[in-house]
Amino acid sequence: MLRIGRIAYANCSPIFHELQNQASSEDYQFIGGVPSYLNAMLAAGEIDVCPSSSIQYALRPEQYLILPDLSISSIGRVASVLLFSRLPLEELDGQLVLLSSESATSVNLLRILIKKRFNCSCRFTVSEQPLEHALQEAPAMLLIGDAALRASFQETDLHVYDLGQLWHDWTGLPFVFALWFCTRRAALERTAEVTRLARQLVLAKDRACTDLERIAQSSSEAAWMGKERLVAYWRDNISYDLGEGHLEGLRLFYRYCAELGLLPAEPELHFLTASAVKKG
Repeated sequence: MLRIGRIAYANCSPIFHELQNQASSEDYQFIGGVPSYLNAMLAAGEIDVCPSSSIQYALRPEQYLILPDLSISSIGRVASVLLFSRLPLEELDGQLVLLSSESATSVNLLRILIKKRFNCSCRFTVSEQPLEHALQEAPAMLLIGDAALRASFQETDLHVYDLGQLWHDWTGLPFVFALWFCTRRAALERTAEVTRLARQLVLAKDRACTDLERIAQSSSEAAWMGKERLVAYWRDNISYDLGEGHLEGLRLFYRYCAELGLLPAEPELHFLTASAVKKG
């Protein structure tokens, strides 16, 4: 049975909803968690496949294969990766910025934007505090996922910066927050199962994107987001594709990470194909 990591965020719900509709309960074991937790499990071989932080692939490209045509991306506003700041972003030079511990991809995107787009040098540290307490210690804090969405629903006099929008305004490209990838070991030892899952995921994506209203009716996130807001988030803010534009944006992100020393080098992209599996 393939072990699949399931990120516990609203942006992943439509794909998993449709995948579980078409798959037998005996096919897959689903293991939930935030991106950083599942990244560690994937690296340790404790799960086989996961929609995982794109930076995680770049740290160990020799260990993984990317499943084609799948991502969790934005083409403009993403709505769930937000910097909340008491100061305008261009005035954060020399300041402390607090970070979520849940995703290294969003953290590195913020570092790139602050340094390369806004020419600021900031200090960074991880904080688990609620936003209102954290901003008593530092002028800005990055939130991601459902925490960012919940915070954005509150009235505030803070500056709120959407990192997906900042990236797109600057580069004109999508930003790939997460890729679906598998361990090379799983691809080699369980080729048929992984290949079948890749096909099922693309089908789940296609079906989900045409029936978001129905999925929202049974989604737990609708209880706190509201059905209409949830559907709008999926439809308007999240891209589940991995086309040429997405790949161009991904490669540019990796290039900037390497330039700033956030990665040892810009990685090559290796996809799940019959020839890639045979190479091991």
